[in-house]
Order: sequence, then structure tokens, then C-alpha cells
Amino acid sequence: MELLSGNEAIAQGAWEAGAHIGVAYPGTPSTETLEVFAKKDGVYAEWAVNEKVAVEVGVGASAAGARVLTTMKHVGVNVAADPLFTAAYTGVGGGLVVLAADDPGMYSSQNEQDSHWYARAAAIPMLDPANSQEAHDFTRDAFSISEEFDVPVFIRSTVRVSHTKTPVETGVRQEVALKGYESNPAKWVMMPAFAKPRRKVQLERMEALRRWVETCPYNQVTMRDTKIGVICAGAVYEHVEEALPDASVFKLGVTWPLPQDALRTFAQNVDAVYVIEEASEYLTESVKACGIAVSDFTHALPRDGELTPGLIRAAFGLTEPAHLDAPQNIPPRPPALCAGCPHRLVFKELSRLKAIVTGDIGCYTLGALPPLQAMDTCVDMGASVSMSHGFELALSQTEHRPVVAVIGDSTFAHSGLSSLISTVYNNGSGTICVLDNRTTAMTGRQGNPFNGQTLQGRPTRELNIEAIVSALGVEDVSVIDPNDAKAVRKALKEATTSPALSVLIFKSPCVLIDRIRKPAYVVTDACTSCGVCSTLGCPAISKRPETAQALIDPYQCIGCGQCPQYCAFGAIVSCEEGGLNE
Repeated sequence: MELLSGNEAIAQGAWEAGAHIGVAYPGTPSTETLEVFAKKDGVYAEWAVNEKVAVEVGVGASAAGARVLTTMKHVGVNVAADPLFTAAYTGVGGGLVVLAADDPGMYSSQNEQDSHWYARAAAIPMLDPANSQEAHDFTRDAFSISEEFDVPVFIRSTVRVSHTKTPVETGVRQEVALKGYESNPAKWVMMPAFAKPRRKVQLERMEALRRWVETCPYNQVTMRDTKIGVICAGAVYEHVEEALPDASVFKLGVTWPLPQDALRTFAQNVDAVYVIEEASEYLTESVKACGIAVSDFTHALPRDGELTPGLIRAAFGLTEPAHLDAPQNIPPRPPALCAGCPHRLVFKELSRLKAIVTGDIGCYTLGALPPLQAMDTCVDMGASVSMSHGFELALSQTEHRPVVAVIGDSTFAHSGLSSLISTVYNNGSGTICVLDNRTTAMTGRQGNPFNGQTLQGRPTRELNIEAIVSALGVEDVSVIDPNDAKAVRKALKEATTSPALSVLIFKSPCVLIDRIRKPAYVVTDACTSCGVCSTLGCPAISKRPETAQALIDPYQCIGCGQCPQYCAFGAIVSCEEGGLNE
């Protein structure tokens, strides 16, 4: 018995099933899954540049006869949808399992979409574990299900399943031989002449899956008091068990296709049926489509965010059990760029320029928050470059503010390159800032093509952003030290006043992978309490309550040297020189 998170359990289950290959793009809450899988014996694992490529690599390896695990967060499923929908036609060679990790509550995401809809739309079966043991068991079995029905299989988790540790009974690895590849264009070449008969194969498979799901062991019915019957799935089941210990429960382990006959039988044996789900109406609509009358709650459940036992009890008009009140007046801790982050001065100078900044997905999105407040948009991976071109097209005749795109190195490889190609092709202008901090920072400092670090530490090459951008036809390309305020200011001013398309590469390592070994800084009596240093938004800088003079926390300050460049009075100095922070 081991204590494993859902992500760790999925990796363990895939390894025990004899999976040979793992491919993914990192994205919270899925990231750790492939990192754990990569450390297992007898497997190959890699980071792909994006989720679409990851699935395509997975489909190729599956076609060649390997068992493959590919993982992504829910918005990554959007990127991977193109190959996934067609893989539901082609089917598989070796078992192909896809983790879709949803994020109700948007702890680290730009939306809280429900991946169930993809399973239904693509006709790909989806298993929905409620805890780490089920995550392990469902993943282990999913490879056999994939091969039995000749179809990829989704494992859906949520942040609560992915990151909560519960006991898991693990097993040993099943060594599965590669099936090998036999040429079969009618199965793998999806031109219309072959896709039409594969569509009929898909429809036959759907009927077979609907028969199978009625008796599969992953759906569980617990009959108790028949006044209330609850239908639920995933982590919500654990909350239902705590909130309504006397209710009868139909726990769906397979959420597409639904076991319609079994659900109708359950509904006939209870007085009222309630569907409880997070941030979606997928289950409610699907259960109603089975001809089952779904009862309304006494008080409506919230339609966004994670559920809790308390919210479920409140929906039934039940009072909360006695508990300690939460402490009051706890100081807020807003998210912020790390002390010494090489992105900080870029945003500071963009704010001074009053630029329209189209942003992207990554830790630099925090540049949108006070006091920097230097980002206007953030939609999806790679959108900064495309949207900046759109802004330029729409505002070229009316707006005099510069338009600047900001994108990280990993996101630039993910989908920014294709956006840049389109901008160059259409003779676009504007300024694109590539914030190259040498890692995929926000998801845990993973490798990417521009830092040359592979998931399993294999020899590789580091791609050159400057050379690639130049090869695309961009003539104005510069590499700048983002910790040099004057250099950053000069580069941005020149780029934003040029009529040409400019790409500025701000290159400096993330402080979490290359911590600067310099003395921290302190504030001397020369401080006039002007507050300019605090506008950098560095968490190491605060104010003395009695004088409003700047105060630098020596435990957070890493001596990056950014703040002294903004002090007009020379009040911020190396701690070797002494000062007020002694």
C-alpha cells in the first residue's frame, strides 16, 4: 500500500499495464503524471511542443503497436482535439490512453471547461476516477479497454483527484510485447474513401460500448435510504458520501457512454433523483436524455467552482455540523512574480510606455496585476502574437499607443511560432517580446526546445530563438538582458517607434533554476519614501509603517539589482554597505 496522488497513481497504473511510451505537454494539474512515469523502468517519455503534437506522436506509436500514455490539462484537449477526433475513427494499434485533467475553480487555468463534452462529441470512452486507487485501477485497465474496442480511452481527473494523496494498492508491471505494424491504409489513411467506412466502424463500436458499460465494474450503486438518489462521478462522489451519508448513490466510473438502463433502474428504486456535478451540466443533461426525471435542489448548487460537502448539504437545506470558525483578518497574499524575476522590468517599462500588451499563458501573466498592470489580454497559448496582429490591423488608423505581444519561450514553441509565421506572411508590424527564462516555469520548470532539456535527460540540442525568428524573415531581432533597466527601456522604445515588425528576446534564467548568489540589498537613510521601488511589485519590498520608507526583506531578496536602478536617491545599496534593514 502506497500513499499516492491521483497523478502518481495514473503513472503507476500505466506502468503496470505495460505502457511503453509517454508523451505530453506540461500543464497543471496534469504535469506530474508524465514526470513520474518518466522515472519508471523500461519506458520512454518526452515533452512535446504542444498537446496536438503529443497526441499525434501517441497515435503514431500506437499505430506501430506500442501502449502509449499521453497527458494534458483540460485546455490542452482543445489543442489536441484535431487528432483525437480522427483517432476515434482510425482506432488504435497498441492501447492509447489520454489523461484530461480538468480544473474546476480555475486554480491555474483560464477557464473551467468540462472534458466530458469532448468524450461525447468524439465518441471516445471516458473513465472518471474518484480517488487515487481508482485512478490507478482505471488507468491500468484502460489500455486493455482501448485495445478491446479499438479506440483511444480518456481518463478524466480534476485538480482534487490529481493532487490529493490517498492509499493505493499497487501491483507489478505487466510486460506487454509491441504488437508491431502492418500496413493498413483503410484503417489509417483518413481520406474520404476510407473515412466513410471507418465511420460505420465507429458507430458499431459505440453500440458495443453502450452494451459493455451496462455491466462494467467501474459503475457502482449503493442503496441506502431511497428518499434521495444521487448520481455523481469523480471527486464529487467523495463529497456526496460525506455530505449525504444516508442517501442512495449511483457512482459513475464511466461517464461516456452512460449506462442508460442501469441508471433507469436506479431511478425507479428511489423517490427522487438528484445529479450533483461541478461547473457543468453534462451529467444532468445526459441523465435527462435517458428519460429520467431529475429533481431540483432546495437551494441551487453553484454553477462554477469546486463543490464541497457543505455546499451539497446546503443544496438540500441541511445545516452544517458544528465546526471552528475560520480565523478573521488574515492578511491577503496576492500572487506575484518572484523576487528577482527577469520578467519584472519588461512589464515595468511596458507600463511606463502605456503600451497595449497582448499577453499569453505562463507566470508572466502576473504582469497584469497591480502594481505593474501591464497586460491587457490573455486568452490561450500563442494568442499574444496573433492578437497583437489583430490589434494592429484594427487600430492602425486610430490608436497611437504601441501594441506589444509578450510570450514565454515554452509557449513560443507551443504555438507562438505559427502565429509569428502568419504575422510575417501577412506583412504585419508591431513588437513581440519573447521572455526567455530558459524553462517552462509556471508548471514546474520543465524542459522545452529552447532550453534543450529533455524529460529523461537524453542528449539533445538547444534551439536558437534568434536564428529561428530571423529565418522566418523578421529583420529586426534583438537579444536583451531583462535585468538591465536602461537596455530594456531603450529596446522597447526603439521597437515600438519602428514601422517594422520587431522581435525582442529578453533572455535570463528563471530565478528558481539559477538563483543569483549576490548579497541582498538594504535601504539607507537616504530613502525619501517616494515609493517608486514599490511600483516594481517585488514581494521582497515593503514599507516601514512608521515612516513609509522602503523595507527590503533579506530572506526574500536575492540581490538581483533591479530595484537600485529605479532609486533616484541611491538609497538602495548592497547589504555589505549596511543600512536600515539590519
